[in-house]
Amino acid sequence: MKVVALTGNIGSGKTTVARELERLGAEVIFADELARAARAALAPEICRAFPDACSGGRPDERRLARRVFADPAARRRLEGVIHPWVRRAVLQRLDRLSRCETPPALVVLEQPLLFETGWNPARDGVLVVVAPDELRARRVAERSGLSLEEFRARDAAQLPQAEKVRRADWVIVNDGDLDALRAQVQRWYAEVVREGSA
Repeated sequence: MKVVALTGNIGSGKTTVARELERLGAEVIFADELARAARAALAPEICRAFPDACSGGRPDERRLARRVFADPAARRRLEGVIHPWVRRAVLQRLDRLSRCETPPALVVLEQPLLFETGWNPARDGVLVVVAPDELRARRVAERSGLSLEEFRARDAAQLPQAEKVRRADWVIVNDGDLDALRAQVQRWYAEVVREGSA
């Protein structure tokens, strides 16, 4: 079982890449989905730390994001609550997959803050998805309604794309249409799965 990490800055298209890999047969673990589950499971603890970003005893996602992306110390405090929960969930999932009667050939861990957290359980390499800044900002505005300022704040909380490229084992450049992206992903998948079976 080959385990690869997938990362990229906000708006790069890493989730689209992950969904295509899933369609091709990879088992994908989405760290963002686990983080959402963690925020629900840890709501009381988060609301104690950030009462101004909660209502009815639950975190308000938009208010919480505005709060932590404007204040690095607040972001670190939130990550200190959420990341241990997410890490345990990832390791449990990897353990279950490795003990399957027929483990998947490829497991992809989609982890937006892979380099930023310094935690990478994917032993077989890192795939980074990149795209031009203007294109990423436009995608995020269309997808999430974030302003340019909100996009810039979130992007500034991540390692620059150029540094991620430097640390990557593979890079996918997502600056074209969906068909072009899928073609790149399919080539990468075929190469990595073939290497794994060699």
